[in-house]
Amino acid sequence: MAVPKRKTSPSKRGMRRSHDSISADAYQECPNCGELKRPHNLCTACGHYNGREIVSVEG
Repeated sequence: MAVPKRKTSPSKRGMRRSHDSISADAYQECPNCGELKRPHNLCTACGHYNGREIVSVEG
């Protein structure tokens, strides 16, 4: 059975966990309607993407 010879130091543990943090989601304003949307995604409010209407949204 594999068992470590030495206790992992807090520094090594921290370096290993440095990429585990959660980053905040990025949002940008839709150029068509002004609602916040995720970049490179269809706007859920108006159905536009890249200057064109992809999905017609009723309401």
